[in-house]
Amino acid sequence: MKPGLAAIIHPFTAKDFFSAYGKNEPFVVHHNSETLSSLRNLDFLASLENLLNMWPYSIQAHLPDLRDESSSIDTNPKDAKKLFANGMGLLFNEAHRISPLLQIWLEKIRTDLGVSAQTYSRCLIYATPDGKGTAPHFDQNINFVLQIRGTKIWRLAANEHLANPLTRHAMGAIPDSEMAGYLDQELPTQMPETAQTIELKPGSMLFVPRGHWHSTEAQGEALALNFTITAPTWIDLFTTALRSRLALSPEWRETANGVCDPQRRDEAEAYLEALLVGLKEDLPHWQASDILNVTDL
Repeated sequence: MKPGLAAIIHPFTAKDFFSAYGKNEPFVVHHNSETLSSLRNLDFLASLENLLNMWPYSIQAHLPDLRDESSSIDTNPKDAKKLFANGMGLLFNEAHRISPLLQIWLEKIRTDLGVSAQTYSRCLIYATPDGKGTAPHFDQNINFVLQIRGTKIWRLAANEHLANPLTRHAMGAIPDSEMAGYLDQELPTQMPETAQTIELKPGSMLFVPRGHWHSTEAQGEALALNFTITAPTWIDLFTTALRSRLALSPEWRETANGVCDPQRRDEAEAYLEALLVGLKEDLPHWQASDILNVTDL
């Protein structure tokens, strides 16, 4: 089967998937042993031993205090093997760097989703010891998780407290400063009672929506391949186009002098006010196509 969204959601249709995608709901497919063999039979995914032997970059080991990427260390393959034996999960970041095939799959999934060319796409490989996993958290991206080896139990729940987060957050941690600015209620400190449990076995594929709470636990040593899609928001596309437009003006390109000088602050504000007057006159003439022609022509 050709690389792309249709392959990882088969036998379901694009209509089935986008119905869940539009409602920000998880989507799971339990493939048979022959499906997606081109991915599952990659040499470096044959075992953790193979992966460690073939991996040329640093590896992220998740410390046991939080069991989360926010509490981790970078290590080499030799030490990673020891840390794994001591119960620490491992993350192999941007695995598409060692596989042209993964690069093809990653780009085809992105285009099939219809998200911007400005999207940050990457493949992640998670190696998880028996009985271990990740603590509850949500991501600012979307993930397609393909279980390669072992079994992993996922618990997922809709995020009823915060829609469309701009950054990742681990349950119980302090929200970052930007998130705190648009968060209008406290986040939960334990998984919601509405959480559903999904068991992934070799061949299973799980779509994890953006902002969805989730935690994992391996039953036996587990290896999973993620296609992680961090697509721009409308904020990102607009501000990219705005910068491109303003960069045409030598007045906007001028150094912002005096902004932290009490003696010159009034002068700085007056200069910026004049620039804003010009921007207000220009914005009514903008069309959505003007913005997308800058970011996704």
